[in-house]
Amino acid sequence: MAMLAALHFLLPSLLLLQLTSDCEIIKPSGAHHRVQNFVIVVNSLPDKMCPATLHTERHFTAGEVVRDIVIGMSDGLTVPFALAAGLSGAAAPSSIVVTAGLAEVAAGSIAMGLGGYLAARSDADHYENERKREEDEIVQVPDTEADEVAEILANFGLEPNEYWPVVEALRKRPEAWVDFMMRFELGLEKPDPARALQSALTIAASYIIGGLIPLLPYIIISEALEALKVSIVVTLLALFIFGYVKGRFTGLRPVWSAFQTVFIGALASAAAFSIAKAISA
Repeated sequence: MAMLAALHFLLPSLLLLQLTSDCEIIKPSGAHHRVQNFVIVVNSLPDKMCPATLHTERHFTAGEVVRDIVIGMSDGLTVPFALAAGLSGAAAPSSIVVTAGLAEVAAGSIAMGLGGYLAARSDADHYENERKREEDEIVQVPDTEADEVAEILANFGLEPNEYWPVVEALRKRPEAWVDFMMRFELGLEKPDPARALQSALTIAASYIIGGLIPLLPYIIISEALEALKVSIVVTLLALFIFGYVKGRFTGLRPVWSAFQTVFIGALASAAAFSIAKAISA
């Protein structure tokens, strides 16, 4: 019963660690994940577990993609907007604003995308280095690592008679043991191999889309100051919508997030316009 209580308490995580390989585990897909309740079959193979019931929950799991969109879109809306406002304050014609703006969007998207790629690669390299260290430690100092597992489980409120069977089960499964230490000792999860390229493309595309919005009025209207007025309205509206949607996805209050995003964009553009106006005066 102690073993059952311990496994039931840590069930979602232990399933991910695949403490059993005899029963098929359904892996997460899209915005859903499946949590299976298990029962222990008391027979000649007492440590084997098979699914009893299936419970499906809905969760939003595209957090990394949303983060990349937020990074790219927020900078894409703000930086070209501030640049266009600054050039307009310096009395530059619309054609100059468009040319400089498009050049900035191109350079910015490349720089932001490259930054996202390097950050994701750094996360992947860090994970692999830490995993290699954990693999070495469970071989070189297995008792110490086992004590660390026991300490982690004890922090969840389990008693020694409940968590020691789990510790012994993990010691028999080195791969699952390392997975457990990566997840619960270091707080690291294995990155998606395609994450780096996906992050780079998402950030770059979001930056381009965001950057074109404040430039569209300059493409249509030849008078720079008139284009600036339209650009202010269009961009602030886009910032408000973007901030609202960002708040919905990130758990912030949508209206507060919207006004915060608008304030930052307006402040940046006003500062750029004022500085350019003062320099050109």
